[in-house]
This record gives sequence, structure tokens and C-alpha cells, in this order.
Amino acid sequence: MNDAEVPAYLRLERALEVFASGSEKVQSQLHIKPLHQHFAIRLVIEGGFMPGEIVPHPPLRVERANRLIWDPAVADQREQTVLGGLKTKNIDIVVSKEGVGPVIGVSVKGTTGAFRNLTNRMEEAVGDSTNLHIMYPGLVYGFFHVIRANRAGTEHMKMNDIAVDESGTLVHSLRRYHDVLINLTGRTMVRDDPTRYEAVAMAMVDPDRQGTFLDAFPPDNSPLRTERFFEKLLSIYDLRFPYVAASVPSLRRREWSADSPIFAEGDFEKMAGFPPRLAE
Repeated sequence: MNDAEVPAYLRLERALEVFASGSEKVQSQLHIKPLHQHFAIRLVIEGGFMPGEIVPHPPLRVERANRLIWDPAVADQREQTVLGGLKTKNIDIVVSKEGVGPVIGVSVKGTTGAFRNLTNRMEEAVGDSTNLHIMYPGLVYGFFHVIRANRAGTEHMKMNDIAVDESGTLVHSLRRYHDVLINLTGRTMVRDDPTRYEAVAMAMVDPDRQGTFLDAFPPDNSPLRTERFFEKLLSIYDLRFPYVAASVPSLRRREWSADSPIFAEGDFEKMAGFPPRLAE
């Protein structure tokens, strides 16, 4: 497998480069679209879901014996509109199962400045989760918020756009936002509070080292660490769907053949930054 065959946004770090650079206008959403593609790819390779179950459709297809193949021709970046309990909602990434409906959803938000206005994001996040969980109580819903860690002293930086002050400390508005988000995560059972998400991550992206997170925040013990996000989504899915409905094979997550063309060369986990779900 040569580099030309590997999707540009297979690695999370590559998906974050456009966002960190600020080269795209926020209104266009082009700064956040690479993350949508990354999550869609990862839901197949690590998650074990079929490419056709995911919107946007990743550049992957499956051939006989669960062999995975890169195929840019099948990629489709369109989002899916889901009927909520109060209104329709375009979800950034959706996994749907035939006969069941949406089973996993991921909302990806990106903020590049105006951090004092994050209260509006809190209200939107609560409203989105409530709206979808009213209609689909079983939906495993994740909220992934990427924030550009603008540093004080950067030329032409407005005060309200500073995330890290002169001492290297995160500004109060972002620390407060972190604490509020903790109260929005942890929904496990279908009867739990519909305003909460099953998983939430807060990712501070360092614009000086594009594609990397600030190591010091969120703290190591925070439930909002990015490395816990995907694992949480998948573990709750397993508990809520294949465990409860063990007699329904289509709900089980696939295990891919180790001789799939996408795993043909090198150490895939090292290259991608996440483990593939392989059959023994």
C-alpha cells in the first residue's frame, strides 16, 4: 500500500491540521470536515461497522471474507438528516442499522475564538442531545469539541480570542467550559437523562504545532480526554445493542480480515494512530 492509496485524514493529527492553521473560513465548515472523514473511517476500521452503514460514506468497501479495501470512488461527504423529537437535525457522522435506525451519532464542533461566547455552545449541545434522545433513546451520541489554543502575544490576537495566557495557563472561560462539559457526559442506560451525551471530548489544538493537542489540558483524570472518546462510544454501543439483542447478528461489530489490502504493508496501528478491529 503506497501513500497515494491512504486517505489524507486517516490520522487524527492530519485531520486537525486544516483547523489548526486557520487557512479556511469557519463559515465554510471546511476547517472541520476532515474530522468528519476521520471519524467515518475510524468507525469502520476500529469500530467494525460496514462502510454503507455510515454517513458520510468513508472511502472504504468490503469484499468477500471481511476484507477491507480503500476506494475513493465510494466516498461521499454528505451528512444525514435525522428526525428528532423536536426538530430535524443534520448530524456530522451517523451509523444506522437496518430495522433499528441511528445507533451512533457524533457531533463535531470547532471554535477558533470568541471564547467568552461558549455559553451559546453549551445551550446548543444540551438542545441537540435532548432533541435526538427524545426520538431515539438508544442512540449512542458523542460530542467532540475542537478548540484552537491561541496564545497570548500572538500578533493581532483579540483578547476574547486568547485561550492560553502569558503564563501558559488556560483562560478562565475555557476552564469553566471544561467543567460544564463534564456534567454533559456519562449517559449509559437508555433511561438516563436525555440531555447528557454518552461521550464528550474537549480537544485543545496547538496552532504552533499543527495537528497536536495541548498535553496539559484536559488533565489526565478528565473524562473529556480525546483518547477515551472513541472507546466510550463503542463500549456503550456493545452494551446497548449486541449485548441486549444477542440473537440479532447484524448488530454485532465486524472483525476484519488481517489479510485485507489496507493492512498489507507495515504496522497499520502505528501509521493510523488507532488499532484495527481484526479477526483472530
